[in-house]
Amino acid sequence: MTMKSGTTNSSARLAPIKALHVGSGDPVLLLHGFMLSPHCWEQVALRLSSHCEVFAPTFAGHWGGEPIDGWSIDVHALADRIEDQLDELGWRTCHIAGNSLGGWVGFELARRGRARTLTAIAPAGGWQSPSLTQFRVGAKFLALVPIVEIGKRLGGFAINNPIAQRFALLAVSKNVAAVARRDVAAMITAALHCDAMIPMILGTMRAPALEDLSNLPTPVRLLMAEYDRIIPNRVYARCFLQELPDSADRILVNGVGHVPMLEAPDRIATLIAEHIYASRTHLRAV
Repeated sequence: MTMKSGTTNSSARLAPIKALHVGSGDPVLLLHGFMLSPHCWEQVALRLSSHCEVFAPTFAGHWGGEPIDGWSIDVHALADRIEDQLDELGWRTCHIAGNSLGGWVGFELARRGRARTLTAIAPAGGWQSPSLTQFRVGAKFLALVPIVEIGKRLGGFAINNPIAQRFALLAVSKNVAAVARRDVAAMITAALHCDAMIPMILGTMRAPALEDLSNLPTPVRLLMAEYDRIIPNRVYARCFLQELPDSADRILVNGVGHVPMLEAPDRIATLIAEHIYASRTHLRAV
């Protein structure tokens, strides 16, 4: 597995990575969620790498990513920077899988014609703008600011403490025991080193709603986490369920939380791969 700016073998000290790049075959772009990093994709990327060339970059302002300018950044700015990276790779189009914020960016890239397929995993952005729902999302993350500040002061203790790890896991996972401690440590470290936290919250609270999804030409597979405590399906998945074309897959992934790659990498890798392979039966000019 090839990395940039860091390593990811289990015995190595956690380090930020600019991008995870591994395998050969169909080009696959993996996009992580808000305040996370490509570390959350490691197990899925390993499973996909036998048949795919996998690229998982770090979003700007996140742990290992390039710095951001100003006090506000939004999905469109993140998508601009990802497009630049795709151009550097020579990928005019690719298969995209994104979780949470990564799913939202994935929809934006699909709108721009960069996606051969899109697998949206518990995607964010399923709200009107402005709306109470949009405000509630921003308020939920703003409430984490003092917790993150305390964590920064505690340093390694917060990252490796079993109680802190369990608290963090309960927010994003259902089966806490299924997540390796190193993956939890990487998740907490990424959250404590996310310079884009406040700028992204401010940008998201001002960002326009997703454009109408009913005419999106990209084949879409929507994966909803049954135990999503960050953006519960009953409120935040409604937009996707109602607006996506009838041809889109709508799948409820049982027994997982908001970041299912951590606790169920086999299932998530399989669901992404199925969607990629199904697209091979259709010849498309790009």
